[in-house]
Amino acid sequence: MNLKSLLLSSDEKIVRVLRRTLGDLDIEVVHCTASEKALRHLTRERFEAIIVDRAVDGAEAVLKSARLAPCNKRAVAVAILDADNGLRGAFDIGAHFILHKPVSAERAKSSFRAARALMKKERRRNARVALHVPVEMSNRESGKKFTVNTVDIGEGGMAVTLPRRSQAHGRWQISFTLPGSQTALETSAEFAWEGTGTQVGLRFENPAPEFIREMRNWLAKSTPDAEKDDPPLRCELTDLSLGGCYLENASPFPVATRVTLVMRAAGVELRADGVVRVMHAEKGMGVEFARRAENRATVEKFLNLLTENREVLPELLVEPEGLESESAPTADQPHETDALVGLFRDRGALPAEAFLAELRKQRGMAAVASV
Repeated sequence: MNLKSLLLSSDEKIVRVLRRTLGDLDIEVVHCTASEKALRHLTRERFEAIIVDRAVDGAEAVLKSARLAPCNKRAVAVAILDADNGLRGAFDIGAHFILHKPVSAERAKSSFRAARALMKKERRRNARVALHVPVEMSNRESGKKFTVNTVDIGEGGMAVTLPRRSQAHGRWQISFTLPGSQTALETSAEFAWEGTGTQVGLRFENPAPEFIREMRNWLAKSTPDAEKDDPPLRCELTDLSLGGCYLENASPFPVATRVTLVMRAAGVELRADGVVRVMHAEKGMGVEFARRAENRATVEKFLNLLTENREVLPELLVEPEGLESESAPTADQPHETDALVGLFRDRGALPAEAFLAELRKQRGMAAVASV
């Protein structure tokens, strides 16, 4: 089944370019010229992408409404702006990607390559497989414990049947074992929705990489016809610290994208995960590493590897894991002394050229300090 996008624009040239570009990427286009019609579609159909031309009256309302529609609140949002419009306003209304006019096929394809990878991830994250296994639940605040049974499960959560008179709220620690496995999976979860009777939905909260891998492997075996992910994004590493990295690529992922990084050098492959904190269209992105002890150990090992093999050109592959609803760091301990992460936080709103100039200045200062 093709990915599906909603396009709101009355500009025939833009529509023509995007129909061709999205068609080449196997993304179906539902086109509207008026916001009222677009809003009707949002309430009746699921889309993996919402694309709006801000020149159309009501365009902002369409993006905001998408965030309120249960079936479309996690769709990838793209705003089309006039060349002299600033980026901040579009990001403030929920856009993940920006296309500036005139919209060229080359620029559109560059942006939508990254967008398509996210669209696939979000659709797969929402997919469900029927499953009936017991789940142990423990409330982290009250200590209350009980056992529920699953109805279905997916990469991002599960539906369960609660004992009668149980209240569906709060955050919980859950544990369950998938069929065919001997390993119990554990993660935090929160109630996401209430259905009829005692059926409710649980959303996994910040699951560990091992949890994600086990879930994906099992789901892949259970749904062999599922759509394959796009290949990871190959990036050039320009800056690296224990807290984060800056990666150059013409198709970067948007701010608040959770990513997995595969780092290779001198025959060694290491994995780490993080969140995109800074994105510069057609240039690159700044990633803050998740603040877990094992993640820090991995990055430290890679830094040492590069120090010992200065002639080796590292290879960086980045795969999106989905979009966070909020871009706050997932922290155990703050990176108070990490200058690169500080730059992401303090200077991330600068225009691309100004930010990159600050990045080069910081890089030069670090080089002098190491002498």
